[in-house]
Amino acid sequence: MSLDQKDLEFIERVIYKNGDDIAVSIARSFERIEERIDAAESRLYGRISELEDKIEASRQDISDELGGIKEGVHELSRPSKKAEREDESSSED
Repeated sequence: MSLDQKDLEFIERVIYKNGDDIAVSIARSFERIEERIDAAESRLYGRISELEDKIEASRQDISDELGGIKEGVHELSRPSKKAEREDESSSED
């Protein structure tokens, strides 16, 4: 049982037709992968932006806290009014 020319042509058409379907399927798969990658990239950039905002807020909080500590240290290093008066009265004696 040998294959006739028309049988070979039919097989060739089936292979080419399926080849096109496979190529289209692969192309669609790549498109879906690209869409997923784009969505993931967008989510990552969003999360990075949120982290940058949180870091900036923390930096500001730390800066405010250090400013308060600095003021406290300056207040402690300044002589108090009461101590100044006591020094004045003891120097008068």
